[in-house]
Amino acid sequence: MEYKKLYNGIKIPMLGFGVYQISGYEETKNAVLTALKTGYRLIDTAQAYMNEKAVGDAVKESGIPREEIFITTKLWIKDFSYEGAIKAAEISMERLGADYIDLMLLHQPMGDYINAWRGLEKIYKDGRLKAIGMANCYPHVLADICETFEIKPMVNQVEMHPFFQQQLNIDTMNEYNVVPEAWAPFNEGLHDFFKNPVLTEIGSKYKKTAAQVALRWNIQRGVVVIPKSVHEDRIKQNFDVFDFSLTQEDMDRIKTLDIGHSEIVNHFDPQWVKLLHTIKF
Repeated sequence: MEYKKLYNGIKIPMLGFGVYQISGYEETKNAVLTALKTGYRLIDTAQAYMNEKAVGDAVKESGIPREEIFITTKLWIKDFSYEGAIKAAEISMERLGADYIDLMLLHQPMGDYINAWRGLEKIYKDGRLKAIGMANCYPHVLADICETFEIKPMVNQVEMHPFFQQQLNIDTMNEYNVVPEAWAPFNEGLHDFFKNPVLTEIGSKYKKTAAQVALRWNIQRGVVVIPKSVHEDRIKQNFDVFDFSLTQEDMDRIKTLDIGHSEIVNHFDPQWVKLLHTIKF
């Protein structure tokens, strides 16, 4: 496993396991157990995924010492206030069966995220959160947050894959010493991702799949990746990306795939923003 150090000294694995869109308690718990058995030590969940308890139970059942597992969760917009964030964080700890959480993110930079962040700062200073960060921040939003708060985000989790590379966002994160983390590293299969000729041709040189090439590409850019699967063979395959390196020529070829925008969500669409504010769970 390769690691990256957050600016407060905490180490985060470069490869983690995401549980977004895994439905049901048993399926989530079994997938996390398989991931932990395979060697994953970063598990990424969120209150909005409604599977924190399954994640916590899997961590406990795995028998792996808690301090060896890096748990990330996220708070949703409905709880964005100073007191709301503190209370929601405590609920996450209860669901996860954890005395502390390694990384807590604000899921969207919307609503009263200003006071929600101040709530996270309080819990972080109390020691119950080892690190705090944001998700879905575009460069201008991230810069504003970093210029505003006493404690800057340690991580910014955003959509990032060969078809939406977000280089300006990475450059902005590097400027503020924020670690980039990629959700949807496979573009949710869109753009015929797993059969892309550039990715598959590069992969053939190393006897790797397009998915493995995409993960390795992000890791070599300094981006933490959190692929998700419920299939044991895919979970193992996604973990098998540390025995090869892409050349600069490979990296340059992948750079040509960038279409410059998301095919999954549009945070600049007012209707999408309105929808996010209406989601309750």
